[in-house]
Amino acid sequence: MSKGSNSSTSGDPLGDPPSDETFAEEANSSAEIDESPAGTFDQDAVVQLQNQVDDANSRLLRSQAELDNFRKRSRREMEDQRRYAQFSIVSDLLAVVDNLERAIQVTGQGETDNQQGLQEGVHLVTDQLKSILERHHCQMIEVREGDAFDPNCHEAISQQPSEDHPAGSVLFVTQTGYQLHERIVRPAQVIVSTRVDDS
Repeated sequence: MSKGSNSSTSGDPLGDPPSDETFAEEANSSAEIDESPAGTFDQDAVVQLQNQVDDANSRLLRSQAELDNFRKRSRREMEDQRRYAQFSIVSDLLAVVDNLERAIQVTGQGETDNQQGLQEGVHLVTDQLKSILERHHCQMIEVREGDAFDPNCHEAISQQPSEDHPAGSVLFVTQTGYQLHERIVRPAQVIVSTRVDDS
């Protein structure tokens, strides 16, 4: 009898199962282990990963904005190249227009039939050439007497006192200016008024 009682209290696997109090103690022990510094390390890692994600998103947004700006700039440059590809040839043709207009002035001084016929022919060629320039968006810069001098599209070659217009007004146009789209091919050469000296 004494041997049986000793075997049951010595932790025999076939003895009584652990009590509920033993399970509670083991559970508390596990909970304390889970709340160890390892839990704090995981939280820091989450914060670090979140910061990395935010930084990556910021870099992505900046890259997208730079790409959009590059595309817009490239489109503008290509459009300008297309619009102003004829700039050089238009500039050269203006010299031809100038010579034709001078020829009209010279032939207009004659009174013979031949001179009148020549003048009409030069007029026809001049008008045709101007029409071609206009079709390619090259137009004359409109300047009227009395307009305010604009350095963006006018070139002052001389000044002259005037009682009829305030200082800084256009008196005469000595050479017609032209522009291709919004770009000045050559400014209009003008004579600008100055104030009359009362002395």
